[in-house]
Amino acid sequence: MKKYPWIVLLLLVGLFSCREDIVVDLEAGSPMIGVEGSFTDELKRHEVILSYTADFYNADEIRMVSGARVVVTDGVDTIPYLEQADQPGHYLTDSVAGRKNTLYRLLVDVPDAGESDGFLHLSAESYMNDNIEEIDSLVMKPFNLFPGLPMKDTVFMLVPYFQSLADPTIVYKVRLLEDGVSQSDTLTKALAIPMAGYAGYYVNGPEFLEKNVEIAVGMVKSSELHDGEVIRLDLLSISMEYLTFIYSLSFSMGSNPMMGPPTNVPTNIQPAGEAVGWFYTASVVSVETVYHTQDSIP
Repeated sequence: MKKYPWIVLLLLVGLFSCREDIVVDLEAGSPMIGVEGSFTDELKRHEVILSYTADFYNADEIRMVSGARVVVTDGVDTIPYLEQADQPGHYLTDSVAGRKNTLYRLLVDVPDAGESDGFLHLSAESYMNDNIEEIDSLVMKPFNLFPGLPMKDTVFMLVPYFQSLADPTIVYKVRLLEDGVSQSDTLTKALAIPMAGYAGYYVNGPEFLEKNVEIAVGMVKSSELHDGEVIRLDLLSISMEYLTFIYSLSFSMGSNPMMGPPTNVPTNIQPAGEAVGWFYTASVVSVETVYHTQDSIP
């Protein structure tokens, strides 16, 4: 193999030569509207969060959007999201539940003096997919990556069992809660289970395992649990388009749709070029399991 000492020399010169501070003038674009919104078939208060995008130099100074008019409609019923007095830019519905197999349209009117009627009109559409009827069980399986070696904690895999739908376009997004506290509160942190190629299988059943590995939706340590702790799994049926948005955020520099108009991250907010973010709908099915201290005893 040839050696290239001159390359090493150049690198050393670059490392040890005098350095001069360089100021890069990044042009700040006009602020856009950031939209984070959802509507599900859970009976609860649903939320839409509105903010202005920030430029490179002011990424920590996110301004919220107040005074907007926000509604969701299925073409028959129209449900308002009302801004919270103690949380500017956060808009919540009353307790209400959506319906599966229904197209919902989000309408957002943002105050904008530059528009003819004083408002920038934004919209988004999302179809609430069908979901499974129930999750049969959520099993805590002891797991040891290094068999034979003593472990300080018992580590459990959380393994669900359910009959998946035959629709390959449906993705199951996971939401885990321990004693009611979310363990996957970050968008890109939550696991998603695309079922393309396995739609219609009984997940983690014998036929499924002949063609796939066992799917676990999370892991917990015995040292982080207390006797009687309730662990809940929510499965949200989402679209492949929303999954693409989540994946795009995960691999995007900064991974934050509210820090400018990232052209490599999709959005379903219209009109194009006026907003970033996503509005999604989801049907939700839940199951619970209870941890007992004796489960950790070998």
